[in-house]
Amino acid sequence: MRPGQQHNKRGRGRNRHRSSGGGGGGGGGGSGGGNPLSRVYDSNGPDVKVRGNAQTVAEKYLQLARDAQSSSDHVMAESYFQHAEHYLRILSEALPKETTLIGFAGGPWTVASYMIAGRGTPDQGPAHALKSSDRATFQAIIDLLTDATVEYLSMQVQAGAEVVKLFDSWAGSLKGQDFDDFALAPAKRIISALKSRHPGLPVIAFPREAGERYVGFAKAVGADCVALDNSVSADWAAGHVQKDGCVQGNLAPGHMVTGGPALVDEAQRIVRAFSGGPHIFNLGHGITPEADPANVDVLLRALRG
Repeated sequence: MRPGQQHNKRGRGRNRHRSSGGGGGGGGGGSGGGNPLSRVYDSNGPDVKVRGNAQTVAEKYLQLARDAQSSSDHVMAESYFQHAEHYLRILSEALPKETTLIGFAGGPWTVASYMIAGRGTPDQGPAHALKSSDRATFQAIIDLLTDATVEYLSMQVQAGAEVVKLFDSWAGSLKGQDFDDFALAPAKRIISALKSRHPGLPVIAFPREAGERYVGFAKAVGADCVALDNSVSADWAAGHVQKDGCVQGNLAPGHMVTGGPALVDEAQRIVRAFSGGPHIFNLGHGITPEADPANVDVLLRALRG
């Protein structure tokens, strides 16, 4: 089945959430190696290794992408999606009706940074280097990833996702026109395409560490909600971002490791700060492997109690 032909509109009224899909690497910030989008146009199969400097790697990926687009090899690329689709359908059927299934994908800039470097990097240096030295090639990669992300998220909706979230975990490393071109513009294209295919689909956009650029971002890209990381205060966001609509966030993930009274106090403080408008409570980024599952229970009791 090719993504994007039907819309499974089921259980929109649910109030608990489970996330599925791929692309974010633990909320968008981990390694991109398990992300189907980083290999979506790779016509040589899942074991291909593209090595070299940023320019060489980018050009090789771009050629692979063009080869896949112009040949039957796109079938192999779509097979990466089919694995996720299979398990999403199982999960969708297994979840209780009151639980909302949230699909997600990494933003094109974030995925490109993993593709070009071949791994996660602390500063996205290889992607920035290519962007500076050959903007046309870099833009072509972003465009291809943008198209692939539409297909990937559309597949998730067909498989049962009722909300989708676009994680651009490294958006904050883009400044000025780069932010507009490689974080805002791709998100706008993706969201517009998804809403055209799936009317009524709620979309959450997450340009992590966008700072002042959080202001007006949801309106600019057509999202129903903007997710916030914990580098901005809830009080500031309530006054500057929430005035435009729904916000999601923004408890520091470290609280899920340390726990204690500070976890409950901070969660309740965030709820109070956003009490004047629509708010979806969440962490400010992905939960870490060091998190204590017992602290998840503590947090849920504090929020629901």
